[in-house]
Amino acid sequence: MENKESILTQEPVISIKGLYKSFGEFDILKDVNLEIFKGENMAVLGRSGSGKSVLIKILIGLLLPDKGEVKVLGQQVDKLKGKELDALRLRIGFSFQNSALYDSMSVQKNLEFPLKMNIKNLSKQEITKRVEEVLNAVGLKDKLNVMPSDLSGGQRKRIGIARTLILKPEIMMYDEPTSGLDPITCQEIINLINDVQKMYNTTSIIITHDLTCAKETGHRIAMLLDGKFLKVGTFDEVFKSDDEQIKSFFNYNFIQ
Repeated sequence: MENKESILTQEPVISIKGLYKSFGEFDILKDVNLEIFKGENMAVLGRSGSGKSVLIKILIGLLLPDKGEVKVLGQQVDKLKGKELDALRLRIGFSFQNSALYDSMSVQKNLEFPLKMNIKNLSKQEITKRVEEVLNAVGLKDKLNVMPSDLSGGQRKRIGIARTLILKPEIMMYDEPTSGLDPITCQEIINLINDVQKMYNTTSIIITHDLTCAKETGHRIAMLLDGKFLKVGTFDEVFKSDDEQIKSFFNYNFIQ
């Protein structure tokens, strides 16, 4: 994994300053501040309901902040409308927790779909080349004509990641990438996340409550508790804290 210090000398790809978001009487995000740098894997840890999903929705413009500034790839997200927002979203890949594959389409058709929807001038040969490239990247080149129902859970995750990679995003967002998988398959997905970062030099946000995933993928960890980032740093820097909330989170999710 790339040296943390070399990453932190660069300009941030994502910058969050003084972010607040409430729903009625419920304060979800309270003065959130974070910078994420080019080529960095940032693992965002937190319990269910801690605001992880709300944060992601604000980053891609699905929700507006109540207060604060959110910049992604140099653009203030809440100021973007229509085509400008669509163009930014094309530079961001999102790997859904359930893989979000179309069950009525083969793996090949699933991978071709985002290209045909978003890039109109690609030839058939170029589409085929991109499909082959991302299937090789996720180690499933033999699954081209397979239907999603015939894939294992781990294979579905891989194809979901491949479909995201096919548009060559600059930022990857992973939503609970190891959820519901057995330990061996979890490790395969963890390795794939790291391989993707190296192959494509992506900046990645890994939303997870899996400490093993966070430790093995994150250059840095951001611990989201009670609506704000309580601690940001390497895995050891975060979990050597004496803060009782962080210690209880570690103990609840005990890892070797």
